[in-house]
Amino acid sequence: MAWVVLFVSAALETVWATALGEGRGFTRLGPSLVFAATIAVSLGAFGYVLRHIPISTAYAVWTGTGAVLTVLWGMVTGAEPVTFLRLLFIAGIVGCVVGLKLVPARPASDSVRATRDSA
Repeated sequence: MAWVVLFVSAALETVWATALGEGRGFTRLGPSLVFAATIAVSLGAFGYVLRHIPISTAYAVWTGTGAVLTVLWGMVTGAEPVTFLRLLFIAGIVGCVVGLKLVPARPASDSVRATRDSA
């Protein structure tokens, strides 16, 4: 369930990032309200995710997915050009995100945890 929430949160990141741009520095009410609502839900959901998925993986997946969806949205709406290199680099981000999901997380060893906790 945490992975589903993570991807929903990342999709909402796309919405709030787009709304932030459309808000023109918070001078337009509609996009500014969409930004405020979606960032609150997105970050709240991300906070839930962090109780179940290590932050190193969750944050990389969240930002990578949000970035890919934001660029794709820009391409679909015509705000961003569609080029072979852009699509290639987006595929690279997707490959890295999938790789992070597939690699099993190993808990930190007791010595690493003890060193971190004593610092």
